[in-house]
Amino acid sequence: MGDTSRLCSVWLGSETGILKGVSLSRKQAFNFCNTSHLSRDQEVRALCWGDPAESELLVGSVDGTVKTFSTEKGAFTETRRCGDPVEGCFTGLAVLSGSALVTCVECGTLRVWREDSSEAVTELNAGKNVCRMRQSPLHRHKVATGGKENGLKIWDLERPEKPLFTAKNLRDDWLDLRRPHWVRDMAFIPDSDKVVTCTGYHQVHVFDPSSPQRRPVLEVEYGEYPLTALSLPAAGNAVVVGNTHGQIAMLDLRKGLVRGCVKGLVGGVRGLQCHPSQPVVASCGLDRFLRIHSLEDRKLQHKVYLKSRLNCILFASRDLEGGGEAAGQGEPQEVKEEEEGGDDELWDTMEQVEESSKRKTEEEEEPQKKKKKRKKRQD
Repeated sequence: MGDTSRLCSVWLGSETGILKGVSLSRKQAFNFCNTSHLSRDQEVRALCWGDPAESELLVGSVDGTVKTFSTEKGAFTETRRCGDPVEGCFTGLAVLSGSALVTCVECGTLRVWREDSSEAVTELNAGKNVCRMRQSPLHRHKVATGGKENGLKIWDLERPEKPLFTAKNLRDDWLDLRRPHWVRDMAFIPDSDKVVTCTGYHQVHVFDPSSPQRRPVLEVEYGEYPLTALSLPAAGNAVVVGNTHGQIAMLDLRKGLVRGCVKGLVGGVRGLQCHPSQPVVASCGLDRFLRIHSLEDRKLQHKVYLKSRLNCILFASRDLEGGGEAAGQGEPQEVKEEEEGGDDELWDTMEQVEESSKRKTEEEEEPQKKKKKRKKRQD
């Protein structure tokens, strides 16, 4: 079993606009925000690291700004305007070599921003209703996009004139009816050209751009509810997916079978990330909990209540510094981790309530009343 004691910290973005950091080793939670008044315009929709050393965290908000958070200072150091709220929320952030920033919004506009410029140096249209944009970890200049009725596309940002790969729609069903497609999340499979996607129609697809086939080379269905997020574990040959009903499962990408399921979530899953080296997965969503499960025995390792609905999640290899100058972050809060099965203990401690004697006497008198009515009818 993996050593979860080496897990340092997790960063999460919330609906209230607060950036939350959780130190798993010290069992502390920190809240960071750069305004004195919280609003839904500050809602965090995307997170990514600004450098390989993880000293800067980029935070994409609903109002179209991307804030730079220094993990060393514990404060927001810069705010950039990278879009208009009318265009929709951020669906992905990425960083290229040379400190260039890549943003994508729901309307499909994908832009590349240089550090010293307020205007985008590259802009392309990825189609309407984009739900997610992901960057290739191996080829940083490649990104994938997809959305509702907007199939998977892979782009080379060095040659953005047209996509390198455009997925073809699924074959018609047995009634010869068109099958809709709705890409909710995707990831580049390491050591290959393949890309795995999950859809709003509870499907997992694997595409291989190196093959002449533009339809999925693997198609798997899981559950009955829309899939919302996915992540690739360190072991490979598998994918972890989550849906709108709080169900998380690990699927085998070779045979298309379910390896196992993770239990305990209540609300829909919004964020999933597998640790890059440990066999664990972190999840967050509508129930306001950060949960970390082992992928080997699927047991709950950490469960932390964070008070706000959570949208996105990011593992960190270094522990939180603590302190900081950010306005409104407050003091570090001790977090009480909840064990699996804690609800059962709560029910056990509750006092048992007996039925009232009045209700019992009414139930006893009811047959006698019926007998009296029968006698009257006979008379």
